Amino acid sequence: MENNELIAQCRAAAAVWLDSPLIDEETKAGVRAMTEAADTTDTTDTTDLVDAFYRTLEFGTGGLRGIMGPGTNRMNRYIVGQATQGLANYLKKCFADREQISVVVGHDCRNNSRLFAETVADIMSANGIKVYLFDDLRPTPEVSFAIRHLGCQSGVNITASHNPREYNGYKAYWEDGAQVLAPHDTGIIEEVNKVGLADVNMNARPELIETIGEEIDRIYLEKIKTLSIDPACIARQKDLKIVYTPLHGAGRQLIPDSLRLWGFENVHCVEAQMVKDGDFPTVVSPNPENAEALTLALDLAKEIDADIVMASDPDADRVGMACKNGDGEWVLVDGNQTCMLFLYYIIKNRKAQGKMRGDEFIVKTIVTTELIKAIADKNGIKMYDCYTGFKWIARQVRLSEGKETYIGGGEESYGFMAEDFVRDKDAVSACSLLAEICAWAREQGKTLYDVLMDIYLEYGLKLNRTINVVKPGKSGADEIKAMMERFRAEPPASIGGSPVIVTKDYATLEERDAEGRTTPIEQPETANVLQWYTAAGDKISVRPSGTEPKIKFYLEIAATMRCAGCYAHALASADERVEAMKRDLGI
Repeated sequence: MENNELIAQCRAAAAVWLDSPLIDEETKAGVRAMTEAADTTDTTDTTDLVDAFYRTLEFGTGGLRGIMGPGTNRMNRYIVGQATQGLANYLKKCFADREQISVVVGHDCRNNSRLFAETVADIMSANGIKVYLFDDLRPTPEVSFAIRHLGCQSGVNITASHNPREYNGYKAYWEDGAQVLAPHDTGIIEEVNKVGLADVNMNARPELIETIGEEIDRIYLEKIKTLSIDPACIARQKDLKIVYTPLHGAGRQLIPDSLRLWGFENVHCVEAQMVKDGDFPTVVSPNPENAEALTLALDLAKEIDADIVMASDPDADRVGMACKNGDGEWVLVDGNQTCMLFLYYIIKNRKAQGKMRGDEFIVKTIVTTELIKAIADKNGIKMYDCYTGFKWIARQVRLSEGKETYIGGGEESYGFMAEDFVRDKDAVSACSLLAEICAWAREQGKTLYDVLMDIYLEYGLKLNRTINVVKPGKSGADEIKAMMERFRAEPPASIGGSPVIVTKDYATLEERDAEGRTTPIEQPETANVLQWYTAAGDKISVRPSGTEPKIKFYLEIAATMRCAGCYAHALASADERVEAMKRDLGI
């Protein structure tokens, strides 16, 4: 679309908001400011007006996520309202025979999160739906737990997870406590797309809104305590020195409480980041994947000579961690390593405690390290591979219910789910289990770093790097689309100096080897993901992010390590190969 056509389209969309009696004056003032600014710039395709109105923020399979502000492509209470009305309409279709449909509504610490959560509650109640509204911010996994515990048909959590401060989002859940999948995802989207501003029922019925809080917290934490594999070890190592930060978010109460409930008596919280604040004033970005976010926690750890550092993101579903290496220096443990540590410990110590029944299984995502499969295979544990996102892990748990026993699953993006009574990644249980792993290691005179080296020496070494190429706005979305088209039209013959021997295209669900032979890929639906496997044992995955304006490259590099002291050299060699891979991929 030419710029003049695009700007005309956006002006028309903005005019609808300016003319609507349903839009408040403050929002209209923001829209007017954007239209006036568009008159004075020559770069119309990058103006605020275009980015705010060039489309309606898409209600995707995971809900909504976007920058807050006025406009159809922004997170605001009008877009939240339309999404909620669409979800309410779909619930009433699916559960028409139920006397009372009910939902759970929660939120994180972000600016406007409480406003959006109350907006959801009001609209749901206006549609005759019973609402259990949390009294304050809560972890995403507790919302999932509450849906199942209270027997609800759906739930909404207002959060943008680990995104920067200007973002907010809307996660929709189904009655199993998992984010929605087919056919409900497309069914909800169809209903949301039918809803206009005038269709939203805002006549709240307060008698249908029930506030919940501490009573759910207690039940949730007691259930999490049952995940402890070796409570006796914790009792012996109860003085383990733990540093924790919630990064201003929803883990601030429940994670320290859970650690103490498990028996850990030496928990030190980063006080400056225990403050609920949607501006995240102490970090550039509230993402525990980023080293900068752990700066204050590491400072405290050095001051008190801690054993472990852990951090959760604003909605407390992801966990980041740091531990001391062989030289006593603090190092970050990435998401692949964290997931691997969890599953290694669970398998090894459930066996040691005689807790295996023989029907156990674990789950990882297709972009997560293949070392997890090596651990599962050697220990005779079934492993399932699924798409990125915990809704897919939850799907596998649901499909295996009553036939096999789930003991853990995770993905490289710092998410882990140790339980089946929650159906989303859970930093509350993950932090508690992580502390137990650290206690178990210390009892053997080891650190978590030592355990990681033990895994590499036993199962082989694969090093992982994730590269995010950020492409904001409409032009960015077009660039990402073009990149994926180019990779399919002109696939790389070699990457990082090693020939590609297998290509997997999840858009066609087809695997192709170097000789051109094809085999089908078993997945429930197609996805915009490409993977290349090289003769050197590397795995390279590429996919557009489903929640952020970026394309993600996951590089898994096969390396050799004959002793723990070889790890630093292996890292350096891997980083050299990463640069070669980037050149071959054109990033």
